[in-house]
Amino acid sequence: MAGEPHAPAPGPLPGTVDVNGVTLAVEHVGDRSMPTVLLVGAPTMLSWSDALCVAVARGGRHVVRYDLRDSGRSTRHDPATPGYTLRDLADDAAALARDLSVYPVHLAGIGVGGMVAQLAALDHPAAFSALTLIGTRAVAPGPVDENLPDHDADVKRRVFSLTPPDWSGRESVVAFATARAEILGNDAVAAGEVAGRIWDRTPGSDAGSRQADQLGMAFARLDCAPRWRERLPGLTLPTLVVHGRCDRFFPVGNGEALAHEIPDARLLVLDNAASAIPPSAVGEVAAAMLAL
Repeated sequence: MAGEPHAPAPGPLPGTVDVNGVTLAVEHVGDRSMPTVLLVGAPTMLSWSDALCVAVARGGRHVVRYDLRDSGRSTRHDPATPGYTLRDLADDAAALARDLSVYPVHLAGIGVGGMVAQLAALDHPAAFSALTLIGTRAVAPGPVDENLPDHDADVKRRVFSLTPPDWSGRESVVAFATARAEILGNDAVAAGEVAGRIWDRTPGSDAGSRQADQLGMAFARLDCAPRWRERLPGLTLPTLVVHGRCDRFFPVGNGEALAHEIPDARLLVLDNAASAIPPSAVGEVAAAMLAL
């Protein structure tokens, strides 16, 4: 049936959009005549599960997920020295929203993509109709505010002590992602499958680009100043904050703080989730997003 949402398949993407002097790879799910939900990658679009994209589309939305700069099939710079800032990524989201739809769009960010989404909503409120923030926090990578919970020390130690894979070898990268997911408390099999799909989509054979796609290395090196947390009480968009109670990398207190500081935000805590949305929670998260 026309407009029936489909499960996105790995491989070549159906489209790109040129904004702000860069090309962003995008993927569409659902009927393009319906209101748009724009999903910010973290850093690649595959940080958003196929199941969630389809569930939101079936609720009567046009879902678009995209790769940030220096990830997936979007414009590549040098991930070791990105020549842009967090604010450029926020500007990309706003420009992409305007290009995709005649209406303000529902913006959603997960993980580091949630940081991009917060700043985009603050700097470009007219471009967006609603905001969803999943598994993220209100400060940039690096030292955390004293009143926010930091990474669990044991999880951080174990994650950063993992032996790096052979980034040019698909099996090695998948094994690394599987081990990392086990430490984080996520579905290890699903994480390995996604890591393989990300590897398959990374252009060329440069090990640095493959590492950047898997770990968001370019994002970690961005200039994220000035701070934006203190501006959150000025947000007026309907906002949903989703966080896993078992998330030990960005503990749930970060989501609670976001929901407290953004006026009238709804907090949805997933009791059996860590840093990724498990299949069992997809329906609940999609319903909450659609309710905005």
